[in-house]
Amino acid sequence: MEHSPNDVTERLNDLEIKSSYAEDLLEQLNMTIYRQQQQIDSLILQVAQLRLQSQNAGQDGGARNLRDELPPHY
Repeated sequence: MEHSPNDVTERLNDLEIKSSYAEDLLEQLNMTIYRQQQQIDSLILQVAQLRLQSQNAGQDGGARNLRDELPPHY
């Protein structure tokens, strides 16, 4: 089955449009992954800092504030 030159041109234009949308989507997804990795790296650093603070607080032993031991009031 032969296609007229207009049909081929129209199909080619449609493919170029779809390709352009796919490229834009891929770029958006890459940026999303990049931002998420930055957030993950930041959270890993925060967790490491909190662990260090917790270990340091645990080494202080008796230097706990009694207010920390009081139950919450309702």
